[in-house]
Amino acid sequence: MTALLPRLVMAALRGGAGKTTLSLGVIAAWRKLGRKVAPFKKGPDYIDSAWLSLAAERPCRNLDTFLMEPPKVQRSFGQNAEPAGVSLVEGNRGLYDGVDSRGSQSTAELAKLLKAPVILILDCNKVTRTVAAMVLGCQKLDPEVDIRGVVLNQVARTRHEKVLRMSIEQDCHLPVLGAVPKLENFSFPERHLGLLPPQEHLWVSRALEEAADVAGKYLDLDQFWKIAGEAPPFSWEPPEESQASRSQAYPGPVIGVMRDSAFQFYYPENLQALSDRGAKLIEVSAVREGKLPPVDALYIGGGFPETHAELLAGNVSFRNSLRSAVENGLPVYAECGGLMYLGESLTLDTRNYPMVGVLPVAFAMEKRPQGHGYTILEVERQNPFFPVGSVLKGHEFHYSRVLWLKKDRAYLAYRVKRGNGIDGNRDGLCYKNVLATYSHIHALGYEEWAEGLIQRAMERKPLAPAVAV
Repeated sequence: MTALLPRLVMAALRGGAGKTTLSLGVIAAWRKLGRKVAPFKKGPDYIDSAWLSLAAERPCRNLDTFLMEPPKVQRSFGQNAEPAGVSLVEGNRGLYDGVDSRGSQSTAELAKLLKAPVILILDCNKVTRTVAAMVLGCQKLDPEVDIRGVVLNQVARTRHEKVLRMSIEQDCHLPVLGAVPKLENFSFPERHLGLLPPQEHLWVSRALEEAADVAGKYLDLDQFWKIAGEAPPFSWEPPEESQASRSQAYPGPVIGVMRDSAFQFYYPENLQALSDRGAKLIEVSAVREGKLPPVDALYIGGGFPETHAELLAGNVSFRNSLRSAVENGLPVYAECGGLMYLGESLTLDTRNYPMVGVLPVAFAMEKRPQGHGYTILEVERQNPFFPVGSVLKGHEFHYSRVLWLKKDRAYLAYRVKRGNGIDGNRDGLCYKNVLATYSHIHALGYEEWAEGLIQRAMERKPLAPAVAV
């Protein structure tokens, strides 16, 4: 399929240069004007995506050429882009930063794959003409990357801005699309190298309003819109008809999704993959509810159980009901924060908080990341959801570590080929119909993930025929 899809990529020379806050501001400002915006995030990040979703008032999709093949990236973009407005893709890290020295899986490579114009955000703190040298290097390193303009961020004063503008325009022949001064008391607190999740932010509306005001005051939003509209026609291959797109002749399973301020990390495509296969999804809260409702399977995503440890530990009735359901065979798939919640305990500093106690493992929080980056896992042992021999690509980002693990009551199903996992060599802790892992998997990268969860759920669903997957 081919369509005119106005689009642009917001990139920078490094992480922490202001991509997210300015992308949020641009989207929120356009929405205030009544314009339609489809948000996308390059890479596996959940928190930026959650903020972008709120700003655009529609789900943000992650585009990642490590987790999924390029044709699937193009298809996801083509199917979810906004033809009557603009699709904005927020990059990650520096423009050319990838998984190797060639910049594989970088924002630049994604921009080329999408044939999207790029706007560079420059952190100008304590620098003048050197910024032009860095931009010129970006232009020369790969001429196929369509850099169309720059935004000056962290500008000190009028003279500073004037020198920066002249340097960029004279040496790089690029337009300066805005200059943002150093801002005091901007409403975006950070944790763990990124923004605080919006679910934990008490002033979400005010923060987005401030971001929109900044973008409207300091950026040339009309020129942004014009550049996006100059993108060439975009082509992608439509999906083949599959079982996932065919309605089932019988009621599908009920799958609980643990979703509250403690557990919030889910890709929209993962939930859609389950719904497309006939599942009815219901949200479950380990913070608010007194017991687990009737479900045929449970999906526990990542999040920050450490910031909710007292609430989670205090909800004894819910923990007991979940443990009882697992002992009775409930299929459970859990990632990162979900893995921690299913363990025996979570230690924060000197305090120990009891968790569900399904898995014979205890965790403690550290001040530095214990696992951070892409993962490659090989399935070596039988488990509830994946065939032996499967190779899974995912990512991990956690500050928790294992204090102890009793392998006589559970076993590790994955061999870690890249990443850290649970013990540096293995991941995927199994007990009965539970599989819990530090790695997050994207459904577009491994479609069998949804099929495995549906299969286990249908086997548990009373009087339902087995699903042929």
